[in-house]
Amino acid sequence: MKSAQKPLSSSEKARYMRAAGTAALAGNAVLAAVKLFLAYRSGSLAVAGDGVDSATDVLIAAVTLLVSRIIQRPGDKEHPWGHARAETTATMVLAFVIFFAGAQLVLSAAKGLVLGAVQDEIASSAVAAAVISIAGKCVLFAVQLYYGRKAESEIIKANAQNMKSDILLSLAVLAGLAASRFFAAPVLDPVIAILVGLWVIKNAVLLFMRMNMELMDGNADSSLYRKLFDAVASVPHVSNPHRARIRRMASSFDIDLDIEVEPRLSVYEAHELSEQVEAAVRERIPEVYCIVIHIEPKGSCSHQPQEEFGLSPQTM
Repeated sequence: MKSAQKPLSSSEKARYMRAAGTAALAGNAVLAAVKLFLAYRSGSLAVAGDGVDSATDVLIAAVTLLVSRIIQRPGDKEHPWGHARAETTATMVLAFVIFFAGAQLVLSAAKGLVLGAVQDEIASSAVAAAVISIAGKCVLFAVQLYYGRKAESEIIKANAQNMKSDILLSLAVLAGLAASRFFAAPVLDPVIAILVGLWVIKNAVLLFMRMNMELMDGNADSSLYRKLFDAVASVPHVSNPHRARIRRMASSFDIDLDIEVEPRLSVYEAHELSEQVEAAVRERIPEVYCIVIHIEPKGSCSHQPQEEFGLSPQTM
């Protein structure tokens, strides 16, 4: 059986986040400067909008660097679980930034369609800007995806998806410029831009919903509960796991669980069983940050009021 991967420490995760943030900050700053300069030279509003989008990515990278410092702080009396949720909060902000960029693209393109403000002459520098943007964003996407997987960081993974959206955005700009210049169909430019903008908005909404689930202490991954109950079942003399709750904290999980043991066991023996359950759970779910196990005498659950929270194998 393959051994479970050891979860990252906060310092290791912060190191990966700093590397990803630095790469995104430097890369997007260069791309933004190049695209805005070429937009000025060519007079292309599409390229200018692409440049502004890269400028917002510089802000996102700066937020990533800030979060990498915050998550390293140890727990305190105001934050006894630590500061991992800073990543979740920052990712929510990122979702709004992506949504705003997509909405701006849709509105600008729609305005061009309605008013007929379509550029007839497309300078070669505008096409060059789109090509440079595609190449640069492909490199940044690969870098962000690599560090996002290494750090198991939602904000870096989200930024990688943002880079992917930017690649499609630049492809749409390039397609629109090509259509305007070579096929005498300038109307395709705003139409393609609207479609890409709607796709970007969809990604932003999905990202927001995923982060909102985390902030509401929800968990849509039922496989985690199956792993949890399988872990309990693997420990002899432990039965009836119930009132199980798993909530995500950035890349880690916080777990609460009730189990039953024989009533005649000593406190020490019952505690040893709970330690075995915790070890079994951590083996199957290595990303566990904290697990609290409540021990009950076997059969006591049937005398208690109906549970109003948590899950059991019967409610899965």
